[in-house]
Amino acid sequence: MVAAVEKLKGLFPGTAERGKKREKNVGLWALFHKEMSDHIRSRRLQLLLILVAAACFASLYGALGSISDAAADNDFVFLKLFITSGSSIPSFVSFIAMLGPFVGLALGFDAINSEQNGGTLNRLLAQPIYRDSVINGKFMAGAAIIFIMVFAMGGLAAAVGLLAIGIPPSLEEVGRILVFLLFTGVYICFWLALSILFSVLCRHAATSALAVIACWLFFTIFLSLLAGIVASAMFPVDGIQGLLNLMDNYRCELYLNRLSPYYLYAEAVTTILNPGVRTIGLVTNAQLEGAIAGYLPFGQSLLLVWPHLTGMCAMTLAAFVLSYLKFMRQEVRSS
Repeated sequence: MVAAVEKLKGLFPGTAERGKKREKNVGLWALFHKEMSDHIRSRRLQLLLILVAAACFASLYGALGSISDAAADNDFVFLKLFITSGSSIPSFVSFIAMLGPFVGLALGFDAINSEQNGGTLNRLLAQPIYRDSVINGKFMAGAAIIFIMVFAMGGLAAAVGLLAIGIPPSLEEVGRILVFLLFTGVYICFWLALSILFSVLCRHAATSALAVIACWLFFTIFLSLLAGIVASAMFPVDGIQGLLNLMDNYRCELYLNRLSPYYLYAEAVTTILNPGVRTIGLVTNAQLEGAIAGYLPFGQSLLLVWPHLTGMCAMTLAAFVLSYLKFMRQEVRSS
């Protein structure tokens, strides 16, 4: 009987390979479901979601008050819910850009070092689970939570806006909102990957959390200041020579600012959610001559922001690859 089974396996070699692949993925999906369950039941994430939701609905309240007079022209009114700020309340996009990184931080700053300090990592690796399945499962679970949260919050905000203004969105507006939510998910996933990297590098969870917050402060606030200083030093704009350096100064500052995921995200979603934005670079008066005023089509807006999405995906992949390589080479000792 055993010999007959072995002969059948020899006749169908693909069956054995598929069985090995399924066996290899058992640990990954088990960890994925376990991490998803832990995140959903985590009070830390629940409190953070309440904070983000309250801030976003406050921005919607401010936007509704500002666009009530502009609802009659019916020109992309639904998109204005996300980019319009109130008298003293920032816009929906501004809140997401500022608070979104904290969601990624909360999901990943203690992903690895808490397991090491608790002594559960060596027991986990003692099971028939591949080492790479541990870090892959944690990142996949965090990314899944992020995208579920982003699209759920975006759908809820759109529903509230629809009930408030009473104007249904057009097909183009729906497409722009979906692309905006996709950019938001990728943006927060970058901070998740960065927090997992510091969780691998740092022994204590508090240290990794402070390191990610320091990176957030640098990319959000200090990089724009540093970019202006560097651009002014390389291409001064004082005097007659400064008129010749004006364009080079602007380009240098723009390229340095685009090293920040915060700047990339803000520039991309502003272009997507505002069809009136026709370019994201410097435009001269000669280029404006003969241009027809109007809104940019959805496809052309996508072409403008496609490099931004590629850049954010590359940053996310680079941060995760570094954490993956460090974790795979890290020695795990029993406590």
